[in-house]
Amino acid sequence: MLDALVTVVVILACAGVVCAMAAARVVKQYERGVVFRLGRLRSDIRGPGFTMIAPAFDRLRKVNMQIVTMPVPAQEGITRDNVTVRVDAVVYFKVVDPAEAIIAVEDYRFAVSQMAQTSLRSIIGKSDLDDLLSNREKLNQGLELMIDSPAVGWGVHIDRVEIKDVSLPETMKRSMARQAEADRERRARVINADAELQASKKLAEAAAQMSETPSALQLRLLQTVMAVAAEKNSTLVLPIPVELLRFLERGQQPAEAARANGGGAKEPVSAGQSAGQESVSAGQEAVPPAPAVPRLTEREPEHEAERVVER
Repeated sequence: MLDALVTVVVILACAGVVCAMAAARVVKQYERGVVFRLGRLRSDIRGPGFTMIAPAFDRLRKVNMQIVTMPVPAQEGITRDNVTVRVDAVVYFKVVDPAEAIIAVEDYRFAVSQMAQTSLRSIIGKSDLDDLLSNREKLNQGLELMIDSPAVGWGVHIDRVEIKDVSLPETMKRSMARQAEADRERRARVINADAELQASKKLAEAAAQMSETPSALQLRLLQTVMAVAAEKNSTLVLPIPVELLRFLERGQQPAEAARANGGGAKEPVSAGQSAGQESVSAGQEAVPPAPAVPRLTEREPEHEAERVVER
């Protein structure tokens, strides 16, 4: 009798241990436990730590409360300015209501993923290419609002949405590279022209200052000679003052003017030459002009000429 009683006690103890092990649950710090009793949701949400449930009637589901990082697959679409692009993003979300995350949606992770893909396609169609490349903060906020609106009813809060990469066609990349190169070249030319303008103003001020003190120009020439002589080279530079060149130019101008005047005037004639020319001219006036000698073809025959001579 005593042996049977001991056996019954041992069996009951083993059954109690088994039931206790089946009822015991451990919820981690980043989890929350949702209990269903005979398929009905219990209002109490089990916190982290050790908890007990009814093994035959209760069912415990653990919900992760950590922030989940979900990559959104690359979506291909056409922007508002008719450019084909591929955009991928990443979504950060977390569960704020474990009961709603279990009851309101079958699989909240899959639901958030599909909503992120459709929202990303919608954003691509509503945006320009320049917005996708340079104004991503605004697009990220728009994506967050589009995904967070339906996710609130699922007990999920969208913490952040980031556009990760924008892939462009090769032709568009080359066109953008040429545009950027042209813009850089334009800016370089403008900067160079501005530098030339500033340098010309400074040089004009320096020239005005040196014109007041001519010795400053000589000192500047000496500094230039010293700078050239400091380098070890075989080239010797001798600066010529600008005033010397101007002096030589002034000396050449009277000589050229005299040469120009002498070429057009007659040479002076002496008194003897003038008297001789007058006598010649007087003799020429006194002596009548000689008759023209006929040419050989116009002369008379030889016999007629002889007769004239004998007469």
